[in-house]
Amino acid sequence: MVEDVAAQEAVPAHSATEIAAAWRRERPGTPTESIEIVTPIWWLAKLFTDDRGRALREAGIDAATLDLLSVIRRSGPPYTLSTREIARRTLVTAGAISQRVARAERDGLVVRTPAGTGRRTVLVELTAEGHALIERSVDAVLGREAALVSCLSDPERTALIALLDKLLADVRRRSLT
Repeated sequence: MVEDVAAQEAVPAHSATEIAAAWRRERPGTPTESIEIVTPIWWLAKLFTDDRGRALREAGIDAATLDLLSVIRRSGPPYTLSTREIARRTLVTAGAISQRVARAERDGLVVRTPAGTGRRTVLVELTAEGHALIERSVDAVLGREAALVSCLSDPERTALIALLDKLLADVRRRSLT
């Protein structure tokens, strides 16, 4: 029942088109061309985030641990990466990676070993328990997310992927300048 209320609260009272029209009516000349793009993206982000949170809770894993274990698992056998490489692949600071690795090691999901290169490089390897957890978790999370986008046909998905890639690249470029 609580989830039903939360889902209803996440449904906007007005469509993005109605919001843009209201701003044009109330403030002629205000730039509204982004509203019908950005507003649904924000709404989708909220819905996807909430759904992913439920999937993670059901799988018994948090988002940070999923991110850590996923990047190691995607690296392929022997499922080992340096902390520096994990930070690069996840776009998370070295300090945050150290905390994630320490927690995952305490939980028996990874082990740390020196790289033996003479530098302070540390390698992080999935344990059997960590491997099993990521296998279960990734199927649960990605399966739910696949269901959420199943209303799109293959050509629609292809077009949306291309448009989102284009928009993301441009927004990143503009954000860095």
